[in-house]
Amino acid sequence: MAPYTVDIDVRFRDIDALGHVNNAVYATYIEQARTRYFRDVLDMDISQSSNVLASISIDFRRPVELSDDRVTVTVDLADLGRSSATMTHEVRVGDAVAAEAEATLVSLDPDTGEPTPISEELRDAMESYHDL
Repeated sequence: MAPYTVDIDVRFRDIDALGHVNNAVYATYIEQARTRYFRDVLDMDISQSSNVLASISIDFRRPVELSDDRVTVTVDLADLGRSSATMTHEVRVGDAVAAEAEATLVSLDPDTGEPTPISEELRDAMESYHDL
C-alpha cells in the first residue's frame, strides 16, 4: 500500500528570521503525521501508547515558506523489529521534496522502562496496512 499521507498547514509561527520554516518545526510536522497515523491506521491514541521516539534524523532538501501554505507528510514503515519500528517520512510541497526523515520508535514496558515486544494488535495493524 502507498504510504500514509497527511496535509499540515504551515503556520506563521513556524517561520524563522530567514523567512522559511525553522528546521526544528519539521520534527513537529513529522510528529503530527505520526500521531494521525496511530489514530487513523492503527486505531490507537498515541498518548495511550508505550512507544517512544528513540531516534530521528532529518535531511533538508529545500526550504518551506509561509506562502507554500501547507506541506504533505508521508509515513511509511521501513522496518518492523521485535520491539521497534523504523518509519520513513517525506515532507513535500506539491511534488517537491522539502525533507526526508527516518524515525525509530521503541515499545517500552511502562513499569521498567525496558524494551518490550510490540503488541500483536499493533504489529498486525502495521503489517496489514503496509502489506507485509
